[in-house]
Amino acid sequence: MPLPYETTLHVRDACLCLHTQRAARVLARRFDAALRPAGLTNEQFSLLMALNRPQPPQIGELAALLGADRTTLTAALKPLVRQNLASVHPDPEDGRVRRAALTPEGHARLTAALPFWTEAHAAIEAELGDADPARLRRDLKSLSALNPGAAAIPLCDDQENDA
Repeated sequence: MPLPYETTLHVRDACLCLHTQRAARVLARRFDAALRPAGLTNEQFSLLMALNRPQPPQIGELAALLGADRTTLTAALKPLVRQNLASVHPDPEDGRVRRAALTPEGHARLTAALPFWTEAHAAIEAELGDADPARLRRDLKSLSALNPGAAAIPLCDDQENDA
């Protein structure tokens, strides 16, 4: 017996996953368009930004931070390495561990992309109307924390930062 249509409507209206996916697709398209003049996608911008730190992160740490598995992250890094925006190298203390880093070209591209991201980000926040962007970030971080691997990895040095 097929499910009643009312069930479909309930899932459509209540499903956190569906609503999050729809919102993520809208944001991804907006940021892809905004970052196109810098020659980056939103995924590449986020990955390069995650590499912008004092010490190159381990691939596993980077994957947890970005909510990706290692295979997906490795595939996402390959075009950045080919474009000489990032490098992947063995850890000097443990050759089994790989670390990823920004190259000077990666730093330059990230710097060039930041004004495009800043403008798009401000426009999207302004379009939210009565919604509270800081609360939305906190709520999304709460959802992200459901991933046990991501909970221990701060998004930045200041975990309280809502930006």
